[in-house]
Amino acid sequence: MRVYLTIIDETEEAQVALRFAARRAAKTGGAVHLLALVPKQAFSAFGRIQETIEQEARDRAEVLANSAAGEMKYESGKMPQIAVRVGDGKAVIREYLEEHPEVAALVLGAAADGIPGPLVTYFSTHAGDLQCPVFIVPGGLSNEELDRLS
Repeated sequence: MRVYLTIIDETEEAQVALRFAARRAAKTGGAVHLLALVPKQAFSAFGRIQETIEQEARDRAEVLANSAAGEMKYESGKMPQIAVRVGDGKAVIREYLEEHPEVAALVLGAAADGIPGPLVTYFSTHAGDLQCPVFIVPGGLSNEELDRLS
């Protein structure tokens, strides 16, 4: 079974990547893994305050991932696998790919305007040393275009 890994956050390009991955998985009999990233906090507050801030960030990421998963389930009938990880996005994604050799492609969405985004920039220049291909989905595509292309 083909597994498509997509990174979920609050950006429009993440939604585009998720739609593409979901449609592609449906057409190939595959599955989708959603990975929500929680950046490691760069500052250090007092113990309890720091824990609260980190927990709130993790909770937001979980709500976002579950919401996206629910939307995908509604549209495709399939529930994706959800993971929430804390750390540097690039390192967390590489780690996830190493732990999940069943992933057939990393699906990222590029911003419709301007710089494509830090993950697209990084993984497009480091695609040669990954375990799977990287699909970069243009963020300006309409739902109809995404459905046609996937």
